[in-house]
Amino acid sequence: MPTEQYIDITTWHWVGFVFTILLLLALDLGVFHRHARVVSFKEAAVWTIIWFTLSMAFAGLLVLIRPDGESVEFVTGYILELSLSMDNVFVIALIFSYFKVPLQLQHRVLFWGILGALVMRGAMIWLGVELIKQFDWMFYVFGLVVILSGIKMAFSDEEGVHPDKNIFVRLAKYFFPVSHDFDGDKFMTKVDGRKLLTPLALVLIVVETTDLIFAVDSIPAIFAVTKKPFIVFTSNVFAILGLRSLYFVLVGAIKYFKFLKFGLSVILVFIGVKMLIHQIFHIPTGVALVIVASIIVFSILVSIIFGRTEPKTEASNESKDH
Repeated sequence: MPTEQYIDITTWHWVGFVFTILLLLALDLGVFHRHARVVSFKEAAVWTIIWFTLSMAFAGLLVLIRPDGESVEFVTGYILELSLSMDNVFVIALIFSYFKVPLQLQHRVLFWGILGALVMRGAMIWLGVELIKQFDWMFYVFGLVVILSGIKMAFSDEEGVHPDKNIFVRLAKYFFPVSHDFDGDKFMTKVDGRKLLTPLALVLIVVETTDLIFAVDSIPAIFAVTKKPFIVFTSNVFAILGLRSLYFVLVGAIKYFKFLKFGLSVILVFIGVKMLIHQIFHIPTGVALVIVASIIVFSILVSIIFGRTEPKTEASNESKDH
């Protein structure tokens, strides 16, 4: 497309995009999930496909209105953020298990958690862009942060969560009394005329702070793909929107993805190295997309293969014992 036909991204494009996303979320909560209920695997799979299709449609729109390469940057950023969010999915499952959150209430927590995540990530993206603009060396700092995050992920123990150590949970308990039981999908309830937080409110606090921790890893990583604020923000938004339905797709098969964490750690280290050597050796965005996608597919396949063989081994061991 000739340069004169490009559409410059203005404040109105930002406003229009945010308004559209808020409208979709309002339809989701107000129409499709108006009442708390269990989200089936089939429904979650359909919504995952819908969000993915919308993301790719947006990438197609970028092809028509923006310079060559921005759509590839968007898709790469989207795949990167979505893949890194998978580890967040597993942690959220542990949080729900810890608090014994009923299945029919989990969607509501994820909805408000994602809404909060969009606000936090938007602020972090703006801060990251401004820091890189003002200080070139911050790009290398981000690269080191991403590499260290990848190494930490490979050796981290996620066998449990510890909300009692969460400072925001402690503050909430300090300033507000908390009820012992859930009250439907309410975050606040009344007991003997007193307003209390429900355990669901504590779950939301833990989910929000957990996403903040993961964002510290994923936001710097996407700057290895592009420094354009609109592309960084939109790819993050679509990845986060798809995270909720992806959770209900993956939650039943978490035990089969035991090697995915190591794949994600390799991706983080690769992205961090890409950031550190970008002036010495430039890795094209398209090549980075293929490498990231290949690592994800490989780690999932290995996880599935080992996931299928392990039960058989356990079963044979049990038969030997008998």
